Amino acid sequence: MDLPNIMRKYIAYVNRYKSSLLGGLVLLGFGMSMLWRSAPLTLSTARASMVSADEWSELMGDLPIVVPTMKYGFVLDTFHVTEGLIQPNRFFADILMDYGVPWEKIQQLVANAKGTFDVRQLRAGKPFMILSPDVDAMPQYFIYEPSPFIYYLFDIYAGEVRRVERPLTTQVRTASGLIESSLWNTMVDNGLSFELAAKLEDAFQWTLDFHHLQRGDFFKVVYEEQYVEGRPVGIGRVLAAYYNNLGTEYYAIWYDQTEEEGYYDLEGRPMNKGFLKAPVKYARISSAYNPRRFHPILKRVRPHLGTDYAAPYGTPILAVGDGVVVKAGYTRGNGNYVKIKHDDTYATQYLHMQRFAKGIRVGAHVRQGQVIGYVGATGLATGPHVCFRFWKNGRQVDHRRLTFPPPKPLPKEELPAFFAVRDQYVRMLQQVPEPQACEREDSKPSSLPDT
Repeated sequence: MDLPNIMRKYIAYVNRYKSSLLGGLVLLGFGMSMLWRSAPLTLSTARASMVSADEWSELMGDLPIVVPTMKYGFVLDTFHVTEGLIQPNRFFADILMDYGVPWEKIQQLVANAKGTFDVRQLRAGKPFMILSPDVDAMPQYFIYEPSPFIYYLFDIYAGEVRRVERPLTTQVRTASGLIESSLWNTMVDNGLSFELAAKLEDAFQWTLDFHHLQRGDFFKVVYEEQYVEGRPVGIGRVLAAYYNNLGTEYYAIWYDQTEEEGYYDLEGRPMNKGFLKAPVKYARISSAYNPRRFHPILKRVRPHLGTDYAAPYGTPILAVGDGVVVKAGYTRGNGNYVKIKHDDTYATQYLHMQRFAKGIRVGAHVRQGQVIGYVGATGLATGPHVCFRFWKNGRQVDHRRLTFPPPKPLPKEELPAFFAVRDQYVRMLQQVPEPQACEREDSKPSSLPDT
């Protein structure tokens, strides 16, 4: 940076701060910073210059001075700032060259970024910021933010790259909702997020069929909300949940003080009962198990020994239980399909897939909840869906009518610790107000269970 440019910027700041009680101090500090920045900064000096907004406020006290704009640890008022979103088919080198960064500097950054960030992983739609000493000067910093949790700081002058993790804070919150049409609509109506709906489904996925919720059902939930720099960025774990289905009560308590962390019922039995209730999330049942269904394509009565879940093309299809793939192929009727043997008693089949997931082939071992394929309309299908079929002892059955023996509870020596956690969460759930529209006497949560 040449001296005339420094003086022009200094004079501009004189005019800006001349009425402040700390004007002299600010101008002196600014002048020193301009001289300091007249030589290229290393990443270490950049770190030393980073202060938080709170530190700045504490330094300045209650004096009437404008607090500068802070982001990524920099005082943005002292830079020429360019912000934007990564555009499709734009590469790291393209962006920096557009702002006058020499090819040699770009090569140095790419080489030094290895092990920290692969510059080929820039994603369209993600934000970036360029900080330059002046409007005509070569950029000094390039910052790429792939998520609210982290960003990557490229010191162009020093040729160094750093991964910066933002501190994540968590607050425990509660919510409730009354089902009018679907869980997702209820979440939106109550100002809650889709992510919370998905986490609530995860907690009850072995117990409740979320494709057959009843109007008037309601839920209460204790959950973690995650914050970065004071703004909400996501949902953590659902810690406890209560669901009332026509007077039948269900609880899910998160417990992680054992090797088998997960959700448990009030008696300390794992919620995982062997099979998920459905192979896809966010879907609806378009055709149920029916031995005398009229086939929409063949135009004749033909038994439908499965359950159709309609969902958009490409929706992930999940294995409902652990097992081994015994078939993965194509037939005229089934389209792309997978069959999984779970044990000597149970097997499941998934039809009309758009494509298989990576690694899904005969002999592959799969885990419960693993993606095995994606919703399509191959074979005899009128639209995108997965036909889910369930075998018990070699016969196709309606999986929604099956009941499985309850899993074994936690060891006796572990139960006192679990009951202490359970009682805490149940009390929190009982303190959550019920949805106002719900006035049924039989829908109140049960009293705290005996320990």
